[in-house]
Amino acid sequence: MARITGSWLSGPDAADPGGPGPDEYPGKLLGLPESGAGSLVSMMRRIAGLFIDWFIAMGIAAIITRGGSINTLTLLVWFVLGVGCVTLFGFTPGQFFLRMRVIRVDAEATVGFVRALARQVLLIFVVPALFTDSDGRGMHDRATGTALVRSR
Repeated sequence: MARITGSWLSGPDAADPGGPGPDEYPGKLLGLPESGAGSLVSMMRRIAGLFIDWFIAMGIAAIITRGGSINTLTLLVWFVLGVGCVTLFGFTPGQFFLRMRVIRVDAEATVGFVRALARQVLLIFVVPALFTDSDGRGMHDRATGTALVRSR
């Protein structure tokens, strides 16, 4: 019995070609560098950028409503801020502050309105951002062909 449980409890075999090799890193399959500018960012930096953007949206919503109920308006401001900033600049204010930017992985072009809109719509549901692939990109990034990378 110990042999049966040991086979799946001990983890993947080192000689298994299906697992990631020791020289692989997040972003290698996309042609991105391992570290520095252009490398994929960690989940913690993504979350920190999201919180900064959310607090900015809350502040703008509070100014608009002059202290009234800001719940739904905050989401709307966050959505418009995300679509507009990523379309125009390639980053949101929170991403800029944390030195991140959104890039297309399929071409050397700007993200554009349609991809920014689709990415933000998927981010509203939060769940797609929590499920990541082997590169650490969320489902919203995979669906839109984008990646969040370090800018400097």
